[in-house]
Amino acid sequence: LLNYFRSIGVHADYYIPDRQKEGYGPNAAALEMIARQGATLVITVDCGTTAFEPLRAAKAAGLDVIVLDHHLSEDAMPEAVAVVNPNRRDQLETSCRNLAAVGVCLLTLVALNSALEQAGFFHATGAVKPDLRQFLDIVALGTVADVVPLTGLNRAFVAQGLKIMAQQQNAGMRSLMTVSKLTSAPSAYHCGFLLGPRINAGGRVGLSSLGTQLLTSRDSLTADQIAAELDRLNQERQAIELGVLDIAMQQAEAQAEKPMIVVAASDWHEGVIGIVAGRIKEKFDRPTLCISLSEGKGKGSGRSAQGVHLGDLIISAKNAGLLTAGGGHAAAAGFSVLTEKLAEFQDYCLAQLASIPLKPAALHYDAVLPLSAATLYMAEHLEALAPFGMGNPQPRFLLSNVVVGYLEPVGKGHLRVQLQDPFGSARVTAMCFRAEDSGLLPELIARRGQKVDALVTMKKDTWNGNTRLGLFIEDVRAVAVASLQEARNFFTTAQG
Repeated sequence: LLNYFRSIGVHADYYIPDRQKEGYGPNAAALEMIARQGATLVITVDCGTTAFEPLRAAKAAGLDVIVLDHHLSEDAMPEAVAVVNPNRRDQLETSCRNLAAVGVCLLTLVALNSALEQAGFFHATGAVKPDLRQFLDIVALGTVADVVPLTGLNRAFVAQGLKIMAQQQNAGMRSLMTVSKLTSAPSAYHCGFLLGPRINAGGRVGLSSLGTQLLTSRDSLTADQIAAELDRLNQERQAIELGVLDIAMQQAEAQAEKPMIVVAASDWHEGVIGIVAGRIKEKFDRPTLCISLSEGKGKGSGRSAQGVHLGDLIISAKNAGLLTAGGGHAAAAGFSVLTEKLAEFQDYCLAQLASIPLKPAALHYDAVLPLSAATLYMAEHLEALAPFGMGNPQPRFLLSNVVVGYLEPVGKGHLRVQLQDPFGSARVTAMCFRAEDSGLLPELIARRGQKVDALVTMKKDTWNGNTRLGLFIEDVRAVAVASLQEARNFFTTAQG
């Protein structure tokens, strides 16, 4: 939005609340201050749909407010000039429900661009009508980082946005790619695991505005400096996260059989609780809430699993008087709770989810392949199905009846594994990331020299100008050996 307004000569400033001091989303004090500074219009982005009191205060202060959001609404709407949100409860069926807020922003600009042209704005001012495709790199990054399904319009945004990103037209994006050591063509994976975390690090453990400063910067030197600071903050975030994760995992272990895991402790850094909730959810396949407690209050962040609509659950708890604030969407949510209400809130969540069967999520695969088919040629052709992510996962393959060869530890808890054809005709090196955390490390050690079925993904891996097959192990299982009698019964049945 800022880049768009600047390109047509309209002045716009921005305000991003401090996550630690102000929480997430609009707050009355900030909006009143903005009004005193002379602003007349405020556009909230990725928030505001359930900010009833703050937006009421904004209206009283003389501000017009437009909400651009994608989080689930309540039945009522806040006092705003417009609430542009495909997930309003009164919204008719639309193909836009899965949009991230950055996608909602782009579609709003499509409409605004057209309206300004029809009103004669560009002719009257001499401004050039912007080509909105120039902003698709930011749309791609925001869509992937917000973990929305990469289907429909989102798929188109990301596929085309990655092409724009590769052109490095945005100075800040170029600096971010450089500090992330991204030398190959950018992909959805890079957005989710290299670029996105660095942008988010500013809001989590540093200055909330750094990401915006970076992506609106026109000066390469300034962009380089901001990108370097975000890289440093990301390393700091990782260290803080490890400390919180260690304690949270201990609490989670005791709740592994419950339909929801709730972990809480005093003074956990609020900037990492969402990431920690995600890590716990990945390990136990349970919806997880992670709460930082301080001075009689708790700030929480949740990640969902097993088809639980977490946003619905949080809004329901809020309406039941158990939360002071809260909202979200199907996969993630944030909330505030009084410490005295925490136990009651936890009981409420467990009761709501009691009927959900506690079955581990099945790991599906798309095809069974011999080891000889795991090649760079295959990986290159799979790229036609990209971009991969939520809603369009990378294809999984079952490499059947392969032998676990040598094992080599890499980095922090990762493992390099050689897979061999039983007859020795093919050998492939694969990576098993976070083998220690996932429990695959002892399993692979125990299976060394034995036959297994390996669940893998593959992609073209480019490093230092060299391209090779990247093979990644997600799970292994022992090969079941049928008895001679079972084999005879099989053939007898088949012939019959």
